[in-house]
Amino acid sequence: MRLRVDRRTGEVLLTVPPRASRRAALEWASTHRDWIEKQLARVVPVAPLEPGATVPLEDEPHAIDWDPARPRVPKLEAGRIVVGGPLEGLEGRILRWLRRRALDLLGRETAEFAAKAGVAVSRVAVGDPVSRWGSCSSSGAIRYSWRLLLAPSFVRRATVAHEVAHRVHMNHGPEFHALVERLLGADPKPARLWLRREGAALHRIGKG
Repeated sequence: MRLRVDRRTGEVLLTVPPRASRRAALEWASTHRDWIEKQLARVVPVAPLEPGATVPLEDEPHAIDWDPARPRVPKLEAGRIVVGGPLEGLEGRILRWLRRRALDLLGRETAEFAAKAGVAVSRVAVGDPVSRWGSCSSSGAIRYSWRLLLAPSFVRRATVAHEVAHRVHMNHGPEFHALVERLLGADPKPARLWLRREGAALHRIGKG
């Protein structure tokens, strides 16, 4: 049996062998209550997108500045996300706006790296997966987590270079890693380390 706490979702996950007793597994898990509570304490709290909350964008925090009299469509200003409309549905409006910004930015950076690599990308899309930050299919389509928009630019761009490099090498061999570094013009390892350490917190934003 295996017990773990997912820092991205806050879920406690118990893996049980096919023929194991469910009751015995739960009893076994209950003996690890102290460990579970310690792990849950390390999970970053949910960060709703509400007035006064801050959102990391363009390498700096931006406060949500809401006034119902303003237009509903959010607008980015210096250090602020200016938005109006009713409070009800505010988080949904901001999330849709963030996803559109993510698609636009990631699309442009994908085109930039694809031109540098001399490859074609058939489609760029964004979603909200929990288990990966990007994926590249054999058809040439690349899909990203929109939450890369919330990461530092060096992390986002390293992820884009990683997925574009898969248009040349559909593996993680030495040639692939060398191409990622050449496209990025920097060592991508700090970006991977940042995602391992801090990426879970990005999944807690906008979960109000």
